Amino acid sequence: MDPASPIAQRPPTRPPSSDSSQPAVTPSSSSTTSSSPPSPAMASPRWAALSRDTNETSIQMALNLDGTSSFPPETDARVHALIETESKGHAAQTSKSQTIILQTGIGFLDHMLHALSKHAGWSLVITCKGDLHIDDHHTAEDVCIALGYAFHEALGSAAGIARFGSAYAPLDEALSRAVVDISNRPYAVIELGLKREKIGDLSCEMIPHCMQSFAQGARITLHVDCLRGFNDHHRAESAFKALAVAMRIATSKVAGKEGEIPSTKGTLSA
Repeated sequence: MDPASPIAQRPPTRPPSSDSSQPAVTPSSSSTTSSSPPSPAMASPRWAALSRDTNETSIQMALNLDGTSSFPPETDARVHALIETESKGHAAQTSKSQTIILQTGIGFLDHMLHALSKHAGWSLVITCKGDLHIDDHHTAEDVCIALGYAFHEALGSAAGIARFGSAYAPLDEALSRAVVDISNRPYAVIELGLKREKIGDLSCEMIPHCMQSFAQGARITLHVDCLRGFNDHHRAESAFKALAVAMRIATSKVAGKEGEIPSTKGTLSA
């Protein structure tokens, strides 16, 4: 059983540019405040572009929470190159509603993030060069932290969204449950019950850690449990699919609640 691991530290919403270990995020223009909410026709895109370079990993990504093939104009050239050249692959899928291309260097991580982005309704492109000659830890952790940062910036203000989301997802004999709160309170309890040492080239101990790292960067509260199943691939994949559906529900816009903060405090930024 994977241990439940609270996330104690809260990363800054926009990491200081002087620290090269933190991602440089191109914020969604939806984070800009105004005296009145934009009309649906004028709604700002919920997207972000990110570059994060350290001695351990070099990550570039672009995320659009509402799908389509559109990404921020400041998206890194390496991401655009990947979009132009990698329309097919083990974790590449393009349609009129989504663009998903993932190259982290870890095949099973690509597979899980593909499931997450597909069923959350996101368009997501990631390219990463990591120190895989050491092991998979830095790459898997950094990619998921960076994805969390990109999500937080793309979402911008939580005004008008559902905030909470929960979902179950099966994969054959496996069944998982995910519950999400877009709370600005990073916390994660992940229990997947994985028994194998690795699935493909991803260590099983890193799978719950990836979810914890995403919650840390995204500043969300996250509970994910695998309720049953004997195949670890199925257990992990059903967990990511449940998370995807819960995220889609939590970030959905609620008709008639435009501009309203879904909190009794009146804010989700403090």
